[in-house]
Amino acid sequence: MKVHNVDMIMSAVRPEQYPEEGYPEFALAGRSNVGKSSFINRMIGRKALARISAKPGKTQTLNFYKIEEQLFFVDVPGYGYAKVSKSEREAWGKMIETYLTARRQLKAVVQIIDLRHEPTDDDCMMYDFLKHYEIPTIIIATKADKVKKGKWEHNKKVIKEVLDMDPRDPIILFSSETGKGYDQAWEEIEKYLGEDLEDVDLDTTNMKK
Repeated sequence: MKVHNVDMIMSAVRPEQYPEEGYPEFALAGRSNVGKSSFINRMIGRKALARISAKPGKTQTLNFYKIEEQLFFVDVPGYGYAKVSKSEREAWGKMIETYLTARRQLKAVVQIIDLRHEPTDDDCMMYDFLKHYEIPTIIIATKADKVKKGKWEHNKKVIKEVLDMDPRDPIILFSSETGKGYDQAWEEIEKYLGEDLEDVDLDTTNMKK
């Protein structure tokens, strides 16, 4: 799928600053430098709408991307970056927790994990948090292009085991470079939209695996 209309419309830190359109929202969570911005850009068919920074910990707000006047991607600050001060981490933590636990429009969280490595303690804590609050979760195992194809299933199994994943949660191998997993990721997101996307004009050309 290729999305035609998308805009980063606002950054927010408090509920009163969130968009009021009422569209379904999907939060993007992951450790700093795991590839969230690259994932967003690939999914929306843009090269640099979500800024990719060489400096981890740069995203400090909830960034709302409106897609096709139908839904929002919400990029949340990356977790696990040690050089961010304790007070900053606590503030980000409260901001993220408030959004994830109280936002009625939130349909699911897309948690991004690096396929090359075992999930970190922070990855596990985030996943446990989502399961505790019964928040639907889609796991994206990114950077698949940097792993030999013969190791994909083994690394995928490791992620499932380390996270102690709920078998109902999908895990998708993804590459922002090649587009692998693009269609699957959109299919999982669309499951939460039901009929909301029936009238959206989406082009499936030029975005294949």
